[in-house]
Amino acid sequence: MLRRVEFLHCYAKGRRFFSNSFVLFAVPREDAALPWRLGTAVTKKCGSAVRRNRVRRLVRESVRLMGADVSDGFDYVVVPKKGIDPRTLSFEGVNRELQRLLGAVARGKLGAVSV
Repeated sequence: MLRRVEFLHCYAKGRRFFSNSFVLFAVPREDAALPWRLGTAVTKKCGSAVRRNRVRRLVRESVRLMGADVSDGFDYVVVPKKGIDPRTLSFEGVNRELQRLLGAVARGKLGAVSV
């Protein structure tokens, strides 16, 4: 996902799932047969551009490796929480948290859910 309108739609209409470090917004696409799409929204609260890009890279790679396990027909936006420290963030930790969040979407939990 690249366009601001798509992100705003996901924030407004999507379900929210929470972990220690991330908030995942998931909204069903109009055509459920379409593949999933991912967007990341990493603000300056996470630090410099180098640190923000590290968070983006870790999230994208984690979701890419889970590709077959991610539910099709959804738009996802991953937002790191305010207190996240990109310097101490590990790939294993990001992967574990996103697996739980995306698993909650696959199980069809409704509403704002803390995982």
